[in-house]
Parts: sequence; C-alpha cells; structure tokens
Amino acid sequence: MSDANSRSIVSNQAGIHEKLDEIVNKHLNAEFKKPIAEHTQQAFDEVNEQVQAFNGPLIIDSCCGVGESSANLAKRHPDALIIGIDKSSHRLDKHDVEYKQTDSGQYILVQADLNDFWRLAVAANWQPTHHYLLYPNPWPKSKHIQRRWHGAAIFPFIVKLGGRLEVRSNWDIYVKEFARALELSGHPCEVTLYESNEAITPFERKYWASGQQSHRLVIDL
Repeated sequence: MSDANSRSIVSNQAGIHEKLDEIVNKHLNAEFKKPIAEHTQQAFDEVNEQVQAFNGPLIIDSCCGVGESSANLAKRHPDALIIGIDKSSHRLDKHDVEYKQTDSGQYILVQADLNDFWRLAVAANWQPTHHYLLYPNPWPKSKHIQRRWHGAAIFPFIVKLGGRLEVRSNWDIYVKEFARALELSGHPCEVTLYESNEAITPFERKYWASGQQSHRLVIDL
C-alpha cells in the first residue's frame, strides 16, 4: 500500500459528541480508582530512576507508536530527555530496526498502559516541559467516545501532568472535543490547522501524502 492513499476518518458523528460535557464533567469530579497493573508499575519504576537522575527538561511523547516521533523530538530538544510511551510492543519492537538513532538527543521508549503510566507520573511529581499526543487512536464511532483520551476516566491526569500539551489528529472533531474537555477543566484553547515541511511521525507522513490535513491544539497547562 502506498503512502498516498491513507483513508480519511469515517464517523457517524458530525460534530462534538452530544454527551461530551456530561462525560468529561463526571470524570473531572470522580476519583479514578482502578488498580495499577504490575507490569506498568515495573516499567515506570525503571524509567523513573532515569528521570529523577536526569538534570534537564523532561518531555513526554504519549502514544509514540514505533518511536519515530520520540527520536525526532530528541533531535529538536537535544538538552531534554524524551520519554516515548506506547502500549504496543509490536510497534515499539520495530524501532531498533527502522529508527535506530543514537547520534542526537536522548530518548527512552517504554511499553506501558497510559491509563496507569500517567497516574504514576503525576504521583511521582513529574514536571514535563512538553507533552505530545500525536495522532492517538481516534475511536471515531460515536459509541466509543469514552475510549478517546478526552472522554476517558484518565483525562484529568493529562491535565494534572501539565507542561505544554500538543495534540494532533487528522480528524478535526477529535481535537475540537479535546479542546472542549480542556475548557471544561478550566483551560480554554484554540484548534488550528497544522502544516510543516517535515512530518515527525509515520502517520503524519502518510496523512499528508494522501492530502489529509492535521488539526492541532497547543496549550500551556
């Protein structure tokens, strides 16, 4: 399959989900009590040692996929430590083969469930300067609203993690909903089109090659 025929998002949702406010407000006012999975705790503890020992800016690249974005962010922020997190070992395992980059920047790739990892990072008082959420799974079916990060119970922890949050998607509704959820949490922001000469993730490259646009929000939390 060539890069230039990536399919557009198809959804039965024409605009912001009608229950979004209700769902987000529920999560903002509830306590997330799900136990932390042991393997995520272990993965976090290992990374946390390196984070605590590092003297410089910390940048989180959530849903990093194969880690190309993490490597690119490390190049752009050579004084920072980039932590790329993805739940798929299948995707992360590709990294060594395709994106072995040791010449510039520092980054660590971690296999972990973000529902647990973000909570642990907040509890450990991580203070990232930047938090990137680039092309997360959009879950475009209306009934899957609570699988999108802004509709999930973990959403308040994204806000608590702080830093300069940047969300990009090729589906404008995803970013508009995310912006609305942030507004409900007291952090209004704008959604704009994002264009660049250089794609930093495989998805970004694929979407642009097939004529799709990127929508993004950037906000200092």
